[in-house]
Amino acid sequence: MQKMASSSGFLPRNVFSVFALAILVPLLSACGFNTIPTNEEQAKAAWSEVLNQYQRRADLIPNLVETVKGYAAQEKDVLTSVVEARAKATSVQVTPDTLKDPNAFKAFQDNQANLTGALSRLLAVVENYPDLKSNQNFLALQSQLEGTENRIAVARRDYIEAVRVYNTSLKTMPTIIWTWIWYTGNQPYQTFTIDDSAKQTPQVKF
Repeated sequence: MQKMASSSGFLPRNVFSVFALAILVPLLSACGFNTIPTNEEQAKAAWSEVLNQYQRRADLIPNLVETVKGYAAQEKDVLTSVVEARAKATSVQVTPDTLKDPNAFKAFQDNQANLTGALSRLLAVVENYPDLKSNQNFLALQSQLEGTENRIAVARRDYIEAVRVYNTSLKTMPTIIWTWIWYTGNQPYQTFTIDDSAKQTPQVKF
C-alpha cells in the first residue's frame, strides 16, 4: 500500500514537471534564450568554411610553384616568397579562442594577406613566360586557384555577416539580458577588415 501511494504521489509531480517544461521552453525561445548560441554556432560554421577554403588554396600552391619553377627557375626570389608566405600562413595555430582574440585574429589575417600578395606577384611574373602561360598543367592550376580565391571571398563575406548577427545579439535587447544572466562568458567574435594596401588609391601611370 505504501509503495502504491508513493507511485500515485509521483505521477502528479511528473505530469506537473512535463507541463511546466511545455510552457517554459516556448517562452524561453520566444524571448531569445536560444538566439545567442544559435548565432554563435552559425558564426563558427562560417569560420570553418573560411579555414576550409584557405586550406584548399594552400594545397594548390606546391604544385603551382613546381610548375612555374620548371619554366622560370630564375625567378627565385618570387618563388621563395610564395613558399615562405605559405609556410607562415599554415603555421599559425587556429583555435576557438582565435575568434575572440584581436591580436591572434589579426596575425591570421595578415599572414593570409601576405600569401595573397606573394601569389599575385608570382602570377604577374608568369606574364613574361609565354610557354608557361600555355602549359596545360599551369592553366588548370591557375583556374583552380582563381576559383578558390572566389570561394575565399564568399566564405569571408558569409563569416562577416554571421559575426555581425552574433555580435549584435550580445549587445541588443532582448538577447542582451541573457548575456547578463546566462551567457556571461560569451564574447564578441573578431571579423575581417580591409587590408591597408587595398585602401590605397590606385596610381595610373602612362
